[in-house]
Amino acid sequence: MKRSYSHYLMVGYVALFIGFLLLPLLIAGGAAFNDTRFPSVWPWKASTLHWFTQMAENHQLLVAVWNTLMLAVGVTLLSVPIGTAAAIVLNNTKGKSRALLYALMTAPILTPAAVVGISTLIFWRGVNVPAGIFMTTLGVSSIISAFVMLLVLARLQSFDRALEDAALDLGATNWQVLTMVMLPHLRPAIAVGAMIAFLQALEAFNVPLFARGNAETVTIYIASQVRIGVTPQINALAVIMILIAVAGGVTYEIVRRREHRRSLKLEGLAHAAEQAEKRGEPIY
Repeated sequence: MKRSYSHYLMVGYVALFIGFLLLPLLIAGGAAFNDTRFPSVWPWKASTLHWFTQMAENHQLLVAVWNTLMLAVGVTLLSVPIGTAAAIVLNNTKGKSRALLYALMTAPILTPAAVVGISTLIFWRGVNVPAGIFMTTLGVSSIISAFVMLLVLARLQSFDRALEDAALDLGATNWQVLTMVMLPHLRPAIAVGAMIAFLQALEAFNVPLFARGNAETVTIYIASQVRIGVTPQINALAVIMILIAVAGGVTYEIVRRREHRRSLKLEGLAHAAEQAEKRGEPIY
């Protein structure tokens, strides 16, 4: 009876937790199909695709989406190599300087994003960099690079330094050790860091608010529309983004399971070949 009670309690908790995560998405997505002026699912007036059509015809929103995508791609391309290099440098630093270097590299995370945005604007305008998507990319990357560094640094804790020494003893150059020994081990952390960098750049608000100039991102567009009333066009955009995210997750899972089955098949073939060799049978 105790086990049964615990089981139902755990199932109920998981159901509440999943509902807490998914219910806002369902409400936001459902509002895109309701024929009302303001986003809502109650009362339900009529089903419509009108807001998707209006979203496709909203030039200002489409420009904001394009700017946001450029920002996300730029931040990813800039943050991943910077964060990875910072993690490698920090991992190889010893003594008191390691603590100081760690504090400096993680400072952007602890600093309020509004302060980073103002600092970005003042610094880069001082060196004649105009406000816009490029300056915004630099500002957001200063924060996201620290996240990537922490992810890669955590992965480096499981890296066997003996592999690096063995490769050097066998005549490999430092570049070959980096690209053929260390980076393959860091690939999962780098991939996750790239994904987090892209997603965090999509929702950045404080830094773009100060550094964007005349450019507009989706978050800035939504904030500006709040004053006059947000329409379900934003919900239509959210539905498309949710579908893209779900499609990406499903695709990743399909590829992962396919690779897992392939690895199991190769392991089975290797085991069968090993057993055949022990029995003295020919291996084809």
